[in-house]
Amino acid sequence: MAVPISQMWTVATYVLKKRLAGKKKYPLVLMLEPLFRCNLACAGCGKVQYPPHILKKQLSPEECFAAVEECGVPMVSLPGGEPLLHPQIVEIVNGLIARKKYIYLCTNALELKRRLPEFTPSKYLTFSVHLDGQREHHDMSVCREGGYDLAVEGIKEAVARGFRVTTNATFFDGTDPNSVRSFFDEVMSMGVEGIVLSPGYSYEKAPDQQHFLGRAKTRRLFRAILSNRKKSWKFNMSPLFLEFLMGKRNYECTAWGSPAYNIFGWQKPCYLLQDGYTETFQELLDTTNWDEYGTASGNPKCANCMVSCGYEPTAVSAGFGSLSGFVAMAKAALFITYQDKGALDLLNNHTTFAAQHSHFVKVESLAAAPKLEETRA
Repeated sequence: MAVPISQMWTVATYVLKKRLAGKKKYPLVLMLEPLFRCNLACAGCGKVQYPPHILKKQLSPEECFAAVEECGVPMVSLPGGEPLLHPQIVEIVNGLIARKKYIYLCTNALELKRRLPEFTPSKYLTFSVHLDGQREHHDMSVCREGGYDLAVEGIKEAVARGFRVTTNATFFDGTDPNSVRSFFDEVMSMGVEGIVLSPGYSYEKAPDQQHFLGRAKTRRLFRAILSNRKKSWKFNMSPLFLEFLMGKRNYECTAWGSPAYNIFGWQKPCYLLQDGYTETFQELLDTTNWDEYGTASGNPKCANCMVSCGYEPTAVSAGFGSLSGFVAMAKAALFITYQDKGALDLLNNHTTFAAQHSHFVKVESLAAAPKLEETRA
C-alpha cells in the first residue's frame, strides 16, 4: 500500500478518537471544490455544464480554510473543475499545509508542468493526476487528443521535482481489463507513489449516460483487473475498498465520510448527488435523511453506486476501527495477490468486456458539441 506511515497514523488516530468519543457520523476527507470551471469537457462529468455565470465563481482561500476547520478532517481532496485554474490555488494549498492537512490536488495535469515551480514539495501535498487508462482510452474519455501525453509530462516533471504523485482513474462500461493492467505497469514505471481508481458514477449532467457501470458489472470488471495482481502495483487507497470493488466485501455507503463543499455551500448528501445545500457542516449532518441514500435505501439514484467517496470512508473506518479490521487491512495490503483462476478466464475471454468497447463515446463526436466547449471563464 502506497500510503505513507505518517498519513496512516494520522488517519488511524483520528478514527480511534472518534470511535472512543462515541461518534457514529464523522468525516474523513473533505471534497473541497474551489471552482467548477475546467479546461476539459469529459463525457462522464457534468461539472462544466453549469452556466457561465456559475463557472466564473470560485471559493476564496478564507472560505476554503473555514470549511476545513469547520468539519475538522485530516485529509482534503481538491477536485473541480480544474483546481490549477484557480488564481489563488497556491495560497489555498500552502494554507492547508500550514494546518497539517493531507491534500490531494486533483488535476488533469494540462497545466501541471507549467505551474509546478510555484509549489513546494511536502509530505502533505499529493498531485492526484487524472489518467483514465492508456493513451487512446484516456484521450477518448477526456475528449481531447494529446491529453494523455501532456498529463504524463506533468507527472514525470512532478516526480523529478520530488512531489508526491498519484494517478486517479475512473472506469466505465466497455473498459478492457487487460488494457487497465498494462496501464498499471505504465504508471508505476513513471515513479508515481500509487494508483487511485473508481467505477464511473452517473452524473445527471454528464453528456454520456450510456456507459456507467452497474454493480454487477463493476464487481466483474474489478475482479478481472485486481485479481492475480503484480507486486509492483501500489494503490493509494484502502485495500478493503479494493476488495469491495472486487465483490469480496459488502459495505454500506457512509456519504458523510466525504462531505462536499463548494460555491453553493455543503452539498446534500454527497459529492455526486445534489439534493440541496446547507450553510454549515453540522446542519448537513443533522438535516440530511441519510436513510434515504445508499443501496439499502432503495433510492434509484444510489442503486448502482460503488464510488470511492461513498464507500472508501466505510472501508477506512472498518480497517482502523477494530482489531479484526486492522488485521484484515494489513493482510490485504502486505500479503495478498488475490490468485483467482476465474478472473484469469475473464481476462482471456476477450468478448466478455469488449462487446460495448467500440461504442464508447468518441472524441470527435463530442468535440463539435457546443455545450461541451472548454470553459475558460
